[in-house]
Amino acid sequence: MRFELYVAARYLKAKRRQAVVGVVTAISVAGVTAGVAALIIALAITNGMRRDLEDKLVDSSAQIQLMASSGMGIRDWRPLLERVSKVPHVLAAAPELDEEVMVSRGARPGFALIEGILPDAEMKVSHILDKATPGAVQALEPVADAKTGTQGELPPIVLGRDLTENIGASSGESVMLVSPQGDLTPMGIIPKYVHFRLAGTYHIGFYQYDSEWGFVRLADAQRLYDEPDLVTVISFRVDDPNRAPEIAKTIEQAAGQGYMTTNWTDQNRELFRALKLEQYVTFIVIALIVLVAALNILIALTMMVMEKTRDIAVMMSFGVHPGQVRRIFMLQGFLISVIGTVLGLALGYFASWAGGHYPISLSPDVYSIDTLPFAPRILDGVIVSAVSIGISLLATLYPSSSAARVLPAEALRYE
Repeated sequence: MRFELYVAARYLKAKRRQAVVGVVTAISVAGVTAGVAALIIALAITNGMRRDLEDKLVDSSAQIQLMASSGMGIRDWRPLLERVSKVPHVLAAAPELDEEVMVSRGARPGFALIEGILPDAEMKVSHILDKATPGAVQALEPVADAKTGTQGELPPIVLGRDLTENIGASSGESVMLVSPQGDLTPMGIIPKYVHFRLAGTYHIGFYQYDSEWGFVRLADAQRLYDEPDLVTVISFRVDDPNRAPEIAKTIEQAAGQGYMTTNWTDQNRELFRALKLEQYVTFIVIALIVLVAALNILIALTMMVMEKTRDIAVMMSFGVHPGQVRRIFMLQGFLISVIGTVLGLALGYFASWAGGHYPISLSPDVYSIDTLPFAPRILDGVIVSAVSIGISLLATLYPSSSAARVLPAEALRYE
């Protein structure tokens, strides 16, 4: 062991003539531990939020959507669907007819985006209906008579669980959909309403989808919206979601003029930008805890230098160079920082592991997800450790320089 490290370790463990020096040193270690642990936990939460939202968005919605540039929908959609389905990297494509409507059960209304779908095609591009109650997807299968299905039976609808709770509906009951695409009468436009049978619900844990989306058969949607053979978008699932913008351009070229595409990264760009900004702000704010701990290190080392002035003078009288004295106190601060950082990493990763295995419930209408996600990363630990030790080493510069400037003759004059 090098001389400087040996003396620094001895000074750190030695009994103090002034107890306050030991207390301040312990507080410094605790401060570094708390700062590092808080940073690891905060970064694990922000990474978990981003990962959870991204996974739910990729799995629950179309990765690419093709629509008419005019906004009037796609009428001759079957040949177009067949053509764009053959684009490289496209795994599946599905037609949809979407519109926002009012959903009500008695006096409790709600609003939702209702999608008219072909279930077999839709389940290849979106995994929302994978979470539906038994029998719900089968109820959406096309039937020969699109107007009523089985004689006298209401057409089926599948809604998000949170939406059904908001309007007070249960499976098997009748719900009413009111479309703004109404009938023109001498009294003006009268909204059109149709009763549906709630065939089931789904729950994916993402509040935006669970409280604002619903699915009906494509033919029933076309009847509700008075569009006999129209779809609003064609949705796609691709082999690499991260290449969605690039693949979207290829689909747009294959579709020809008059069509445009959007993808999941464009639709959620602001959300992910906000999460990234939140991560930076969280890191900066919580890093202040490490800064306070570094100030405690500065105070502890300054008091240590004052306490060890005679020892420093004796060592310098024996031939120890000022540079070695400086390194002794820098290494002492380094040891405080390393001990605190290691304890903080252990505490932070343990807390993140515990949070991941014992979920913490959240209010989904506020946070969009129903549990607090944790996703600790090794890279975050490396960055936090470097920041913690770097700030702590900066705090050692002044006291170590003061120790190196001690004059042996002056320090020992009155001994």
